[in-house]
Amino acid sequence: MKFRSVFDIIGPVMIGPSSSHTAGAARIGRVARTLFGRQPDWAKIYLYGSFAETYKGHGTDVAIIGGLMDYDTFDERIKTAFEDAKKAGFSFEFIPEEEEMEHPNTAKIVIGDENSVMELTGISIGGGKMEVVELNGFPLRLSGNYPALLVVHQDRAGLIASVANALAKRGVNIAHMEVGRKEKGKMALMVIEVDQLIDDEIINELRGLPHITQVSTIAE
Repeated sequence: MKFRSVFDIIGPVMIGPSSSHTAGAARIGRVARTLFGRQPDWAKIYLYGSFAETYKGHGTDVAIIGGLMDYDTFDERIKTAFEDAKKAGFSFEFIPEEEEMEHPNTAKIVIGDENSVMELTGISIGGGKMEVVELNGFPLRLSGNYPALLVVHQDRAGLIASVANALAKRGVNIAHMEVGRKEKGKMALMVIEVDQLIDDEIINELRGLPHITQVSTIAE
């Protein structure tokens, strides 16, 4: 049997012939879409290393756009992601870069609309898995393997404890947590991976805490 394209091979959990270049790439795009909170109007995608060299042949480009359209890794609509994006008024540009990055499968995604712009750098680590390594200038490690909370806040004493106590009170166990800040006393970011799905009550409670400006979630 002859396949018309790599995206005619779609399994139950991932797409394409290369989990690193297709499924992992789609997950990077979808996490970016989730954190942005809505369909962006435009995207600039900077590709590095192996991604930059083979993104057309391995379908990395259509996979990332599919993710940005909120298509899961096994969604057959990824085949038509370019066309779907154009119909939705979503413009995009791929920019291969020669700069060497720490990981060979790296994509920096810049997305935005008239209200805001977000920048995310992700790496595809094999087996359809990925990690977010930078978000809006904050270095981090977000695997996407667990439900996660991203809490943007002012750098204030006791705030990390307040968030941890709020989760503990509702029986939410923290699997991994890290905190970064750009400058003392200024904006900071908590990345919290947990063992349970996060419901709206927890999110609303965290949003009500002093000095917290934004709470985003990622489902497993």
